[in-house]
Amino acid sequence: MTEIETLVEGTNVVLPDYTNRKFTEDQIERGTYRTFVSGTGGSWDEGGAGQLDFLIAQGLKPNHRFVDIGCGALRAGRHLVDYLDSGNYYGVDANHDLIQIGYDREMSDAQRAKLPPANLRANDRFNADFGVQFDMAIAQSVFTHVSLNHMRLCLHRLARVMRPGGVFFASYVEQPESAPIDHIFQRGKGGRTYFYEKNVFWYHRSDMRWAAQDGPWEFRFVGDYGSPQKQLMVAYTRLPDDQAPANKTPNPVDVKIKAGGPAAFVLRARRKAAKIISPYE
Repeated sequence: MTEIETLVEGTNVVLPDYTNRKFTEDQIERGTYRTFVSGTGGSWDEGGAGQLDFLIAQGLKPNHRFVDIGCGALRAGRHLVDYLDSGNYYGVDANHDLIQIGYDREMSDAQRAKLPPANLRANDRFNADFGVQFDMAIAQSVFTHVSLNHMRLCLHRLARVMRPGGVFFASYVEQPESAPIDHIFQRGKGGRTYFYEKNVFWYHRSDMRWAAQDGPWEFRFVGDYGSPQKQLMVAYTRLPDDQAPANKTPNPVDVKIKAGGPAAFVLRARRKAAKIISPYE
């Protein structure tokens, strides 16, 4: 039997499964979910308050409607609820357990009175359609764990619910443009291996701009905002529909072909050939 080489480039590779992470009662009592949300080097209290300080510096007002993408266990949400007018905070997260824990354990009775449960939603596809228009939004440590297509989906869906002029802030971990596409990073000898293409924690600044290129967004690099994990921030401002960039590339399906012409003959021939060789006919 011919032996085919297997080339192993990394060991102990772990891909996170955030959505299905569950917490036992014992873990909840010990506050394990806080560490899970804050991550290595993060602070539960300072991280949440820091987000509010940043957003106020960027122009957030109490009367603004705000949506927290990746709200988790409401680390920032509890501070934002205190600052915003009653009912103006909304949150979406892929992990239902974290939202439930945050609402039940992290919020005071007074805070829960300002935050209707209907303003919170567990969804892993960024569905933030609560029937209102938002003035501001943030995705803190969300784009550090998702693919570029997830970013595009997030921006696509937020565009439907952000008012013109509304701003969406998103943090990310930046790699220099010189970083090779096949970059491998390992934490210590024999430690966990991170592949550039599998562990989607690192992006070029141009990637962040690209994610919004087809949507009604204006991109702006914000930069360092005091993240303990050295994340950087970008901002996407919702443009009015009449200023949104148009996709100038024609969809082949929409191209009109003159009946009876040579192009129509070729098209009919291709369709007939495809029908003959298709395994689904």
